[in-house]
Amino acid sequence: MKVGYGLGTTITLTTFGELNDVAIDAAMTLVAEYEDRLTVNRQVSEVMSINHAAGDHAVVVSPATYQLVKRAVLASRENFGFNALIGPLVKLWAIGFKAANVPDESDIAARKQLIDPMQVELNDDQLTVKLLQPGMELDLGGIAKGEIADRIADLWRAYGVASGIIDLGGNLVFVGESPRRVDGQWVIGVQDPQAERHDEVGRTVLPACSAVTSGIYERFLIVAGKQYHHLLDSRTGHPLQTKLAGVTVFARQSVVAETEAKRLFFAGEPIPNWEKQPDIYGAVFVYQDGRVVPVGVHLQA
Repeated sequence: MKVGYGLGTTITLTTFGELNDVAIDAAMTLVAEYEDRLTVNRQVSEVMSINHAAGDHAVVVSPATYQLVKRAVLASRENFGFNALIGPLVKLWAIGFKAANVPDESDIAARKQLIDPMQVELNDDQLTVKLLQPGMELDLGGIAKGEIADRIADLWRAYGVASGIIDLGGNLVFVGESPRRVDGQWVIGVQDPQAERHDEVGRTVLPACSAVTSGIYERFLIVAGKQYHHLLDSRTGHPLQTKLAGVTVFARQSVVAETEAKRLFFAGEPIPNWEKQPDIYGAVFVYQDGRVVPVGVHLQA
């Protein structure tokens, strides 16, 4: 096992039955390479090149970056709540920072013009991305960890890792068969989004998969006795109004689990027949009043 820092979070990589750390070291290198391409916390990266060129010209990016940008933009265009262009609105509210405030509706309306995912031009042949309006910003933070976790899992399989756990700050991927059960399945704890990390509402048993939680956490703003959560809804320009505290999704791919966790969280309740999709195992909804509702999975105390 190795613990490191990257993607703005603590990374824990564990393999079982391995005699050396070659596969783990290769995974850490892969994380660093992805972060160099995707980060918006530095002035230089492929994503920042796109942002710097907003309203001016298209930018050529690497195939891996292009495919992730395309996935994020197409998901944003579904208009279920996830929006990879929401940065200008987040900066306006600034919840969790010293400048936190409740903006004027006119300012919110103006920023909403800068977060429209239809204003992104994608060229599959040239692998170019163009943000059509000056001031637009692309941020893949809401989907990148899932993609990177999946690529680590692919890397480990290529190295012949029979069993392991990838933890990218809460994006979990269970690789191969669990060494702790005869049937090879994994016992997976479901995070209580209203408690400390590793406090669980229950456990479920599943084959190799990814588990991702989306929810309202500690950042909020209180003005005139009203509390505003940091999770903004790009459809309204305001913090999401929900009775949910969080939802955990179990899926074969981590990037799918990450996207679907946001879909269900913004829906605020189970979506009929959602769990019947291919490569989806199920979800667990945790409400602010303490109710826990599993969908498609069996939850044990």
